[in-house]
Amino acid sequence: MDLTLLAYAAIVLVAVATPGPTVLLALSNGSRHGVTLAGYGIAGAALSDLVLIGAVSLGLGALLATSQVWFDVLKWLGVAYLCYLGIRILRQSASPQTIVAQDVARSDGLTRSILLRSFLVAVTNPKGYLFFTAFLPQFVDPFAPLLAQYAVLTLVFVAIDVAVMGAYAVLGASTARRMRAGAQRWIERLCGSSFLLLALGLALYRKSVS
Repeated sequence: MDLTLLAYAAIVLVAVATPGPTVLLALSNGSRHGVTLAGYGIAGAALSDLVLIGAVSLGLGALLATSQVWFDVLKWLGVAYLCYLGIRILRQSASPQTIVAQDVARSDGLTRSILLRSFLVAVTNPKGYLFFTAFLPQFVDPFAPLLAQYAVLTLVFVAIDVAVMGAYAVLGASTARRMRAGAQRWIERLCGSSFLLLALGLALYRKSVS
């Protein structure tokens, strides 16, 4: 079981570290708002991990795998939201304004917005549900208590996800601090463009038919 869990953690690390919507948001939030406010986005993404895995355990992943209608509904919601985020980030890159740590107390609306964005970008992506549906059962022993196993796998995934997103947020914040407005604009243009490319990729995505 220890070797199995180690293999699981290694695969999760590679999957999470590969730039996707949530880590790009962590990078963008870190460069624009600093690590403290980026932490709210990381919390939103961690919450989405719990929702995704919980939904898969209840059979939503299997539903999306077998129902083209529901898959398409969620897919196009995800495409629309990725486009929205990409355009929003590109527009805000034209007028960089970093909110420093002492402003956190006065930015309740912003913290909610940052958390919600990271949460929604994951839960509206059907590829996440399909990934967990195919991935998690490979590391579950059907003859052992399932709840305990899924709890451990979930905790490991969330821990690695939070650590990786934290590293991206620190990278964004440190790069913006060293190079100032020019770096912040560059990071946000890169992230905004990447979101539009991810939206295009999701729009062209077709689930495999077994």
